[in-house]
Amino acid sequence: MQVSGARTVWAIVGATGTGKTALSLDLAEALAARGRPAEIVNADAMQLYRGMDIGTAKLPESARRGIPHHLLDVLEVTDEAAVAWYQGVARAAIGGIHSRGADAILVGGSGLYVSSVLFDFRFPPRDPAVRARLEAELEERGPGALYARLRERGPAAAERIDPRNGRRIVRALEILEQGEHTHGAALPEAPRLWHTPTRIVGTHVPRDELVARLDARARAMWADGLLDEVAVLRARGLEDGATARRAIGYAQALAQLSGELSEAEAIAETQALTRRYARRQVSWFRRYDGVEWVEPGTDAAHVVDGASLD
Repeated sequence: MQVSGARTVWAIVGATGTGKTALSLDLAEALAARGRPAEIVNADAMQLYRGMDIGTAKLPESARRGIPHHLLDVLEVTDEAAVAWYQGVARAAIGGIHSRGADAILVGGSGLYVSSVLFDFRFPPRDPAVRARLEAELEERGPGALYARLRERGPAAAERIDPRNGRRIVRALEILEQGEHTHGAALPEAPRLWHTPTRIVGTHVPRDELVARLDARARAMWADGLLDEVAVLRARGLEDGATARRAIGYAQALAQLSGELSEAEAIAETQALTRRYARRQVSWFRRYDGVEWVEPGTDAAHVVDGASLD
């Protein structure tokens, strides 16, 4: 079957451990078999970082089947990953792919990053002075006090933010202090697509099966050498990174290296946080309209054939 029409943005979304990477590769090959080349754009915030491989399940170049990948290994661990920055570079990458006559496949589970690209998503301005003051307060008092203030001043924003995520809490308060009534880290109520045509495919695994997968994955990270990877990254400044050092698994490995956690404790904490993160991912992507939900191992050719592209 020959697929014709305008260049498409495909998005493969879902919780961690549900087979998004494998489906993205299969989809690219299925599109190519129909005369429609495709390239892949990473939408996993932690896979942006060089050297963060084991803990993010980053696909090695040798396993990419010759399919061009974009926005992997573009930041140092000392750099801060900001979604407003990501929106610009991801959309530029997609524009470049389309200019080459190919479809773009956006793949990842970082909900805000995905949404920032797919939807007409605008970010409130920044105020460096306000941000610096709030970050100093965060350092002095911890996230609990700031989160309590956020719940009072912006309860809708507080509902969407992990109470332990100091960085997100600071950003929400910064926005509120500028007179904005909503937090930028929220999916618009009636989101308009940034590009048409766009097709969104969600990967789904039943909860009990997913929990088993995620727990096994955390154990495998340590067996595969995560601690050694983190030791190398620590020498490159991981502990100074505003974003990278907080990544699930990496924060726990750092705590193990510093003697704060045993290996068993580090793995158990990673498992618990990953399960919680997966629940938030599922909730985020379930709000999308028009998602085609598939199970791991779904034939990508059926996804392409059922897309009804113009």
